[in-house]
Amino acid sequence: MIKQGMRKNQVDNDTSLSSAQIEAVTHGPGPMLIAAGAGSGKTRTLTQRLIYLMNNGLAPREIIAITFTNKAADEMRNRILGSPSSQKKKFRGKSVPFIGTFHSFGASILRKEAKLAGRTRAFVIFDDSDSKKIIKKILGAEDALKRYTPVKARRELSRIKNNVLNTDELDAQQGLLFEKYEDSLKKLNAFDFDDLLEKVVRIFKSNPGVLEGYQNKYSFVLVDEYQDINTSQYLILKLLCEKHRNLNVVGDDQQSIYGFRWSDFTNFLNFERDWPEAKIVNLGENYRSTSTIVRASASLIDKNKLQRRKKLWTQNENGDPIYVLGAQTAEEEANMVISSIVSRRSLENKMPGLVTESIAILYRTNAQSRAIEQALNFGSMPYKIFGGVRFYERKEIKDVVAGLRYASNPKDELSRERIAKTFKKSVAEELIKNLPRLAKELNLMELIGFILKTTNYFDYLAVKFENSEDRIDNVSELVQFATGFSSLVGFIERVALLQATDVITKKQPSHAINLMTIHLAKGLEFDNVYLIGVNEGLLPHQRSLFSEEEIEEERRLTYVAITRAKKRLHMSFYGLPSRFLGDLPPELIEFSTSDQSFDGEKTVFLD
Repeated sequence: MIKQGMRKNQVDNDTSLSSAQIEAVTHGPGPMLIAAGAGSGKTRTLTQRLIYLMNNGLAPREIIAITFTNKAADEMRNRILGSPSSQKKKFRGKSVPFIGTFHSFGASILRKEAKLAGRTRAFVIFDDSDSKKIIKKILGAEDALKRYTPVKARRELSRIKNNVLNTDELDAQQGLLFEKYEDSLKKLNAFDFDDLLEKVVRIFKSNPGVLEGYQNKYSFVLVDEYQDINTSQYLILKLLCEKHRNLNVVGDDQQSIYGFRWSDFTNFLNFERDWPEAKIVNLGENYRSTSTIVRASASLIDKNKLQRRKKLWTQNENGDPIYVLGAQTAEEEANMVISSIVSRRSLENKMPGLVTESIAILYRTNAQSRAIEQALNFGSMPYKIFGGVRFYERKEIKDVVAGLRYASNPKDELSRERIAKTFKKSVAEELIKNLPRLAKELNLMELIGFILKTTNYFDYLAVKFENSEDRIDNVSELVQFATGFSSLVGFIERVALLQATDVITKKQPSHAINLMTIHLAKGLEFDNVYLIGVNEGLLPHQRSLFSEEEIEEERRLTYVAITRAKKRLHMSFYGLPSRFLGDLPPELIEFSTSDQSFDGEKTVFLD
């Protein structure tokens, strides 16, 4: 049993902890919720908590530390085994606790208990591609399941498993789909990715003796990013800890942005309902950002009704104001952003010894990268896209452009081949037969409309891809860009020039600008953040406008974006500004438009 109270050698002496962090680290037995604001050192706190438990006599094999990503698990493991040297020496040669993701923990359970789920220990884990192949066979053989496409069926099965639904909670078609799919997995001695959680819950619920064995084996469970857990993850933790009740979790409900992955942040809000004796520790001090950025983020997130409120503050200096840029078009916005970056880089070059600061351009949807990439390419500025493909390399863009290229040049065999391979024979033949003729009769927008209508392209994307909404957004962005051109030839030429300058290299310079969606930016930090597209319809996204719950998630998404910035934050919009800009204190904002000077330099437009 661990002891209450902290001794000098029980916490990493090279890590400076606040009084609130020490309170969390040195908590005795029993449940604990660490409500940690952005930039408050939650990973450091959780790591020190783990070290504290081992220093107080708990064997590493008795502790589980669960994260949501392998990167986070590696970071925690390295902190334990790495710095400082005394810590490395202390734990070298000893076993370390289980530190890994929910899915890796579930897989380790299933390797031992596979028989209880109708598999052998030699089971394989299917990825999405494998699962879809099984689903296609099932849908092809079952007339009663014709309402499903493979993509919709896969998502429905994922919903059933992540929410651990029983068969009596499903309608006839859902039940048939689930039954046939499960039978197929069993015959193949396989689990899919969702099974790594759902099957563990069902094993624990159906086998009290097995559950008790794991409850006795693991006496402390630590969980990072608790606000992002879904129902199956929640049930694993609740079942595993209901005997010893030593569940220690850390998270921030204000950064819950994964509702589309079935996460339910009310589990975070209801922690005290599940564990009435829980200790609550609030970490509100931000060590990352300037006071201006912290105050702006606090003012924004305060507008959400459904949250665990906490005071957000910092001892850091005020720093720069929040720069808000107003433009008329996406292209104008992109040019203003690049002009600001050029100005900043110019300032750095004039100050010898100043380390080039990190820069990130964040956006709500992948489609928004088009205008920014265009401006960066024409400015010959190196950049890298995280977790995505450059705009003109995306399949849906290449499909539409192939049709336009063939219409413009019937000798383009590569585009003709793409049309033939992408669409069923009758559709491809109609395009190949008519596009060259229609290129002489229709304007550019009418020609794009013919391609999209003939191929039922948006329906095609919906059937083929789980992220069809993002892909449709990309096509819509291309169409919007095309409205600025009077001729097909002019548009094709501009796209070709953009692709020619969009050179993809394996290694980008260290000063390359980072481009990514806000979702991918979570957990990262940058000296300078440019949050683009802060418009009504983009942030908040138009798909969320009729749901207060979804508006609040969009506000949390904006909060995550703002709190990635360490030194300077730029927020830009074109057209109608987002309601979220109105949530920021006006005294913290410096506003500029395209015809004003900005950041000490005149705005430069890149043709």
